[in-house]
Amino acid sequence: MQLVLISGLSGSGKTIALNVLEDAGYFCVDNLPAALLSGLAGHLLREGHARVAVAIDMRGGSGIAALPAQLKQLAAHRIDVRFLFLDARDDVLIQRFSETRRRHPLASGDKTLAEAIAEERAALETLKSLGHRIDTSHLRPNALRAMVKDFIDLQGDGAGLILLFQSFGFKHGLPLDADLVFDVRCLPNPHYDPLLRPLTGRDAAVIEFLEAQPEVMQMFADIRQFLETWLPAYIRDNRAYLTVALGCTGGQHRSVWFAERLAAHFRHKARVLVRHRSLIE
Repeated sequence: MQLVLISGLSGSGKTIALNVLEDAGYFCVDNLPAALLSGLAGHLLREGHARVAVAIDMRGGSGIAALPAQLKQLAAHRIDVRFLFLDARDDVLIQRFSETRRRHPLASGDKTLAEAIAEERAALETLKSLGHRIDTSHLRPNALRAMVKDFIDLQGDGAGLILLFQSFGFKHGLPLDADLVFDVRCLPNPHYDPLLRPLTGRDAAVIEFLEAQPEVMQMFADIRQFLETWLPAYIRDNRAYLTVALGCTGGQHRSVWFAERLAAHFRHKARVLVRHRSLIE
């Protein structure tokens, strides 16, 4: 049985992720207390369910702290467990709760929304490294759905590291889910060419401009060599995911080109995803 666990901060998009899994044919359970996970998994396994998705968060109580140990127990019973953690910046979460006027599960009469978010973040800190982490701060719902669908599709391809190349704009803040970050803002910027400004790093004119710059190609070679040198070490470390973030000022030209070019190069070495955080897909 394949068991996909979804956790993360309240307001980060767990309901959207669970809906994607339900649409993909998973038997889904929302808001399960962590203490009941082993019993539920055993029951569904005996009932013959092949694909199950469970959302667990702070609404189920403090027992979530025991989740890492439970995952090891489930793996020992030959249950294929995959973990998806959704995150977002505090200011984004505050805005989402303000817009929807929903109550945070940890909020109370003597606790502000910001304090409730900080308490939840601290309680979930140990879960971030259990699996694949997605920062939803600047993701539209459709973009999040696409990322979760890719997560499901690649999980079905078998074992091996999933390598995600992700472009972003520094003016929007660092992505929370990045394992490695490369800053390409020092390179020539197509933004200052009026003809290239409305284009992206996937357009032929921008590609031609960047690939004509010796320093761009040198940085690409340096980043490629770094990853080629150290990727085997990350694989030996039994990592399931490695997110490489490439950042420029606006996340439209240089970082997009780097993410696309690196993804194309490494597709024969790992299962590869590419995402552009600052482009409207």
